Amino acid sequence: MSNVIRAVPYIDGCRTMSVDQQCEAILPMLLDMMAQHSLLKGRFDRSIHWFYSPMTAPVFLRQFGHHGIVYDCMDELANFRFAPPDIAQREQFLLERADVVFTGGYQLYEAKSKFHLNTHFFGCGVDTQHFGRARVASTVIPAELGALRRPVFGYFGVIDERLDYPLIARLAEALPHASIAMVGPLAKVERHMLPTASNIHWLGQRAYDDLPAIVKGFDVCLMPFALNDATRYINPTKTLEYLAAAKPVVSTAIPDVLHHFADVVYVADSHRAFVRQARNAAGSPDALLIARGVQRAEQSSWSSIVSSIDDHLSQIGQLEFGKSEGAKSSYVLQRGIPLDELPGDADRRLTHASSWSRINRVAGALDA
Repeated sequence: MSNVIRAVPYIDGCRTMSVDQQCEAILPMLLDMMAQHSLLKGRFDRSIHWFYSPMTAPVFLRQFGHHGIVYDCMDELANFRFAPPDIAQREQFLLERADVVFTGGYQLYEAKSKFHLNTHFFGCGVDTQHFGRARVASTVIPAELGALRRPVFGYFGVIDERLDYPLIARLAEALPHASIAMVGPLAKVERHMLPTASNIHWLGQRAYDDLPAIVKGFDVCLMPFALNDATRYINPTKTLEYLAAAKPVVSTAIPDVLHHFADVVYVADSHRAFVRQARNAAGSPDALLIARGVQRAEQSSWSSIVSSIDDHLSQIGQLEFGKSEGAKSSYVLQRGIPLDELPGDADRRLTHASSWSRINRVAGALDA
């Protein structure tokens, strides 16, 4: 992706600054860079401001010669643990000024459309070619998974407050001769808070490229989400990723899963039902259900979603997203990827105090 550009700032003392102070420190560097740097000069004359979070909006909004403002709302961030106390007010500020609002879940669409008339729901997409590697005979299951007692009930994703840990413990207790493989980084939970049954295996974070081989090692894919404020609005990306791998999927009754995937996913409305569905999925997987899941994944490409988004941007008289280099560049820079969330191949040596290290072309930055 030759038009994807990442810029990494480093500011002395940023951990003690407020969000607005951080943005005010970054803003002049951004403006100077876009005016002077050879990779960016002239590419932001018709930029689209694309916000995933409302936190930076009060400072960054309308600072870059904008021709459109997009709020891409992927979660109800105010409901997350440790959410900034003023995030709801900042979101209202952004909603009042956005040209268009996109939501990643249907429940989010119903919530945000009450405050913005030009709101549109776009569910998750999936790279079926990537996750379809789990169906290829040559894909090798990692040794750590291959060595586990079968069947293997697996999950990959962030390990955080959205998971139902009593449910995971109950599944391990009910199926003592099976293995529960939990793959992903910890976020806002500590290791001592996790269930410790001997057949639960917390395997830590793995690279995106490794996920097809990992999911190939699962007999049943799990979405053991708690039913709480943090999960009320989620539309898990992993649903389609699991389906593309041709695996049976068992989920708790997340509203968006019920709305979009009840015909291709086993959905349980209680702990007891979840254990029963998981046991049945491992013992007698439904081949027709799995085939429908693969078909659903193949109909949910990211390219089709981008094309639809482009149509909405064209309607407000803006650049066609996905076709304009300027729009792509604006999208990446406004995204604001935290340093601790950069992809593993990012070179952190590029940063130095109180300056932009350099502008670095990085393929795949949008997948960070």
